Amino acid sequence: MGGVPEPDALRSLKRISDPTRARILRLLLDARDGRGSVTRLAEKLGLRQPTVSHHLKLLREEGLVERTQEGRTAWYTITADQLDRVAELVRHERPAEDGAATDRIIEDLALRYRGVLSRESVEQYVQDSYDRLDGRKNRASLTSAFAVSRLDALLRSTGERAGVPEVLFVCVQNAGRSQLASAILRQLAGDRVRVRTAGSEPADAVRSTIVTVLDEVGTPLGGEFPKPLTDEAVRAADYVITMGCGDACPIYPGREYLDWDVPDPVGQPLAAVRAIRDDIEERVRGLLTRIDAERLVNTPATD
Repeated sequence: MGGVPEPDALRSLKRISDPTRARILRLLLDARDGRGSVTRLAEKLGLRQPTVSHHLKLLREEGLVERTQEGRTAWYTITADQLDRVAELVRHERPAEDGAATDRIIEDLALRYRGVLSRESVEQYVQDSYDRLDGRKNRASLTSAFAVSRLDALLRSTGERAGVPEVLFVCVQNAGRSQLASAILRQLAGDRVRVRTAGSEPADAVRSTIVTVLDEVGTPLGGEFPKPLTDEAVRAADYVITMGCGDACPIYPGREYLDWDVPDPVGQPLAAVRAIRDDIEERVRGLLTRIDAERLVNTPATD
């Protein structure tokens, strides 16, 4: 009797679940130029070249990697339209740099609660939250969200602050650049700033590579999802930041409009998406400094 054919997703998962093939895909994701040769991969893996060639052949058959010949060297890259699929499948197998992630969370939250809580208190809650989430997937970003929830409870937060400035991030699909920017600003600003996102042509879901590079630095995406750009979202914003969406945003007086020239992460190797994340983070930090300064200037003096 013939067996029931395996679903594509299950078959792909079995191909990647082999530790060697998972490591090959991680190396290709992490490569600065997004590619690797049999020789280069064999050296990093400590394996014989025929063994690496065998695993690459299976990954090629699955359509997860492709081969390009340059002179005598064959280069392998993750197939462009499979980058998000591969990132999602191997993300939970990636060795977590837990110490670096928690250090980053502590620094970010120390900035977020500056003037309200001591750095020592933030560190205590982050470490304890991390310990309590042992064994969880996406442990770094969950730790950050859990710690924020506990610190807010500690302060007995009673809702949104009056007069909080609002920032709207807009890109084409609301699945990459705008989600990176909004997640980073929420992490750094807390309830000092309200953050919204939208897309001129929103996708169905946030890209897996975006979730991956945010999780690496302990920045939670939360329950965010791609949303269409609406008139009321622009009207509500004090700052409208566009990234690659052209003239899609309506213009209203009294708003600050900034266009950030940031590359589109679609189809980019993970190393390039990390660079985009870091570029956006630098811009977000500058924006937050500006918002804080303008808010201080506009705050009435008290006797």
